Amino acid sequence: MANLLTFALAAIALLVLPGPSVLFVIGRSLALGRFGGLLSVFGNALGIIPIIVAVAFGLGTIVTQSVIVFTVIKFAGAAYIVYLGVQAIRHRRSSTSPVAVITPRSNWRLLAEGFLVGISNPKSIVFFVAVLPQFVDYSAGAVPLQLLTLGVLFVVLAVVFDSVWAIAAGSARAWFGKSPKRIERLTATGGVMMVGLGGALAVTGAKS
Repeated sequence: MANLLTFALAAIALLVLPGPSVLFVIGRSLALGRFGGLLSVFGNALGIIPIIVAVAFGLGTIVTQSVIVFTVIKFAGAAYIVYLGVQAIRHRRSSTSPVAVITPRSNWRLLAEGFLVGISNPKSIVFFVAVLPQFVDYSAGAVPLQLLTLGVLFVVLAVVFDSVWAIAAGSARAWFGKSPKRIERLTATGGVMMVGLGGALAVTGAKS
C-alpha cells in the first residue's frame, strides 16, 4: 500500500510537467477541439495498456534491449505524429466551417489515432521498464499483478491530468472560434506542434 501511494505521488509529479503526451493532447485539442482532444486522451491511454501488459510479463525488457526493434518503434511513432500534424495543417480551412455532427466512425478513428500514438511512444516503454519495478514489493509475490496494478493506476492518473490539458486547450480553441481566421491559424498551430513533437521524438537518443 505504501509503494502504491509513493508511486501515485511520483506519477502525479511526472504528469503535471508538460511532456510528449501533453504536447500531443494540446496539439490535437487545438486542431480538433475539446471533444477531439478528449478522444485522443482516451485513445492514447488505451495504447499504453499493451505496453504495461508487456512490461508486467517481461516483454518490455526485450524491446528496450533490442536496438533495432526500439528504433523501428521510435521512428514509426514519430512519423505517425508528424503525419497527424501535417493533416491538421492541410485541412485547417475545413475547421472554420460550421461544426458538424461527428459520426461514430470518426469517433473511432480519433480513438484509433490516439491508440497508435500511445502504443508507439518509446518513452513510455522506457519509463515503465525502468520505473515500475522500483515500486514492486518482491517479498509479497505476484510481481506481474503488482506491475499491472501500478500501470493501471498510472493510466487512470494520466487520463485525469491529460483531460485537463485537453479541456483547457479545447476551450481556447472555442474562444478563438469566433473568428474563422483565428481558428484556422490555431488549427495550423496545433499541427505544427505535433510535427515538432514528432521530429523531437525522432532525433532523441536511441534509448535516452
